[in-house]
Amino acid sequence: MYTKQVTIFLENRKGRLAEVTKLLRDEGINIRALSLADMPDLGVLRLIVHDRVRCLRLLKEHGFAARETDVVAVEMEDKPGGLYRIIEVLDREGLNIEYIYTFFSKNAATAIAVFKLDDAARAVDVLKRSGIAVLPEDAVQNL
Repeated sequence: MYTKQVTIFLENRKGRLAEVTKLLRDEGINIRALSLADMPDLGVLRLIVHDRVRCLRLLKEHGFAARETDVVAVEMEDKPGGLYRIIEVLDREGLNIEYIYTFFSKNAATAIAVFKLDDAARAVDVLKRSGIAVLPEDAVQNL
C-alpha cells in the first residue's frame, strides 16, 4: 500500500517554483503536501496532490522533468515522540529511510509522515504489524 508522489526536478533559478505552483493553481490542482530540497544546480520538489495523473501530464506538457515516486504515508500522533515511534520501528528492522517529510492532517490529534524507504514493501508490512496506520493514496490525496 503505497502513496504516489510527484517528483519534479527544477533548475535552481529564481522564479522556477513560482512557475510550477502557478501552473497547478491555474489548473485547479490542489497541493496536499510538499518538500523542496536544493542542490547546487537543481531543486527537487516533491508533491502530494489531489489529482496526481493530471498533475504529471500537465507538468510534462509544460516541459518540466517530473515522475511518480512510491512513498509510504503513515498517520502518527501529533505529540512529542510520535515520529520517533515510527522511526524506531523502521530502525529496529534495519530499514533505511532515504528521506521524510511531514504535514498536518485535518484531525488535530494526528499528523502524516511521508517516507521514501529502501524497501517500501517490507516497511509497509513492518509498520502494519507494529500497529502503525499506513495510509492508502486516496486517503492522503483527500486530506
